[in-house]
Amino acid sequence: VQLVESGGGSVQGGASLRLSCTVFGYTYMHYCMGWFRQAPGGGREGVAHIDSDGRTVYADSVKGRFTISQDNAKNTLYLQMNSLKPEDTAMYYCAAGRSGGYCPLTRDNNYWGQGTQVTVSS
Repeated sequence: VQLVESGGGSVQGGASLRLSCTVFGYTYMHYCMGWFRQAPGGGREGVAHIDSDGRTVYADSVKGRFTISQDNAKNTLYLQMNSLKPEDTAMYYCAAGRSGGYCPLTRDNNYWGQGTQVTVSS
């Protein structure tokens, strides 16, 4: 399984970014996928998750601003991030669960992408 992220960058507060994660070789019928982030000196935290039925879960800190979605035809997961804040600055990682459809994901037992940096300035 391989996950390849793209779409990070440096933006001003209030701007938007869309992250993409193209997935190769992940063939679970029932699954959960998600986005995590890790700020310098901090732990890796779950941001948004989506399961094979399209149900979503968001961290309280991003509700109403971030939207997770998937395009199964393109094997791609997205994270639309609006109204970005400096506290959203982190390395963002795409994750796919190894345990079938249990959702939201924990930090353990996932396939991971390499990460994409998001930096938001005030």
